[in-house]
Amino acid sequence: MKYIMFQGTSSNAGKTLTVAALCNLLSRKGYRVTPFKSQNMSLNSYTTIDNDEMSIAQVMQAEAAGIEPNCHMNPILLKPKEDFTSQVIVQGKPAGDMRFDEYQENFREDALKAIHESLDYLKEDYDITVIEGAGSPAEINMYDRDLANMLIARITDADVILVADIDRGGVFASIVGTYYLLPEEDQKRIKAIIINKFRGNADVLKSGIEKIEELTGVPVIGIVPFAENLNIPEEDSASLSIHQFNENEKITIGTLRLPRIANFTDIDPLDYEPDVGIKLVDIYDDFEGIDALIIPGTRNTVNDIEELKKSGAFDRIKQLAKKIPIIGICGGYQMLSKEIIDAECKESKHGTVEGLGLLDMVTEFGQIEKVVKQSEATVINDSDLGFKKDTIVTGYELHEGITHLSDNVEPFLKIIKGNGNDTDGIYDGAIKDNVCGTYFHGIFHNFEFRRQFTDMLRVKKGLDPLGITTDEFKEAKTANYDQLGDLLADNVDMDFFEKLLKEE
Repeated sequence: MKYIMFQGTSSNAGKTLTVAALCNLLSRKGYRVTPFKSQNMSLNSYTTIDNDEMSIAQVMQAEAAGIEPNCHMNPILLKPKEDFTSQVIVQGKPAGDMRFDEYQENFREDALKAIHESLDYLKEDYDITVIEGAGSPAEINMYDRDLANMLIARITDADVILVADIDRGGVFASIVGTYYLLPEEDQKRIKAIIINKFRGNADVLKSGIEKIEELTGVPVIGIVPFAENLNIPEEDSASLSIHQFNENEKITIGTLRLPRIANFTDIDPLDYEPDVGIKLVDIYDDFEGIDALIIPGTRNTVNDIEELKKSGAFDRIKQLAKKIPIIGICGGYQMLSKEIIDAECKESKHGTVEGLGLLDMVTEFGQIEKVVKQSEATVINDSDLGFKKDTIVTGYELHEGITHLSDNVEPFLKIIKGNGNDTDGIYDGAIKDNVCGTYFHGIFHNFEFRRQFTDMLRVKKGLDPLGITTDEFKEAKTANYDQLGDLLADNVDMDFFEKLLKEE
């Protein structure tokens, strides 16, 4: 097994996409290559075909490599909840909620054991592992506790490439500072530097590059331009600030930017719909100018519904439901309930709270273990939202509550495979008039289902429906991964990687 590792001078330096790009290129050359990130902190996760949970970033990297995502590509996933507490996912399964100090003091060895096991697992099927670090390797206050950077490089004897983000400024200082804050043993592991997200004429960097090569003895092997037109799933909500959605279209679908927003990749396919623009709506915004509102997933339904009340969004959404379609997904679906019961404070310290009450149902926490499943269902009835009876949808479930419907509201989907609203696994979601909700993440990735909804919006705006044509999202996904790989190949010395792969 050959290991190549990308570490960054900071978070959001571009490690995730650089790993995906190299995985794509090596796969296209015929190598058996897999991504790997030992420990990831993210609220954007996914359910694998084995019903394991892993970060969406490693899913994206696996897709770029043309392979099936596996939880061993991301053995430790930390999902922040509240008060410095995260849910810890180990090899796809919940291991409990832990404070950071508790995790470091009592669980570190268990985490390290899982990392070793996952590396051994991947070795059975792949020849090359492309590893992503986390944040910066030079966080000197945490260096002895780091489980994602130089410790992993030492365990795997990986060659390290340092990725630096020039877009935020101070790139030369960040490179040299990172290098010199590392112990000499780890400095030697850095074999090359890539400057990322550059805009302009690269010739202006020449003198600076010569100086950092002189100071570190490490070559700069490429300057990668800022990718304006690539539409790749984002790793975490911090990236939403710079993500470019289509706006100023004939139809605007608002997506509520909850404080603890999770799995916001659910909305990505809508961005490929003709005539449709996506607008991220802050909870303090006025919700003007949108034709529909999606309330996405959240890592903490109770805390976020309380934030909606403080901001005034709670009442604004209730009024908005009289005018435009409202669709809730997972945590967003739970918020549509009349009441959210958390008697044992499993979800938060608030306990039981009032929900938006847009659907006559109650959501309850603490009754079941976390549901982690890939799921399938059919739409039960035709609806005002455009959805057609018997339409088949697939998705994945990641939720810790169950939802009980009253007789005054209809279930939305009939389960073929999965859990849905309750422990009986018969129905999922609920729908009444122009309000609808589901536990199915990824539901808009179903082209026919998505087009039914957007055609309904087109007709309401006086536009012609498009019907079932070509799924531009599906076609663009593969093209974007290849474009990402080509971007790396065109701007980085690929002979350098070929030499690394040939070294014993």
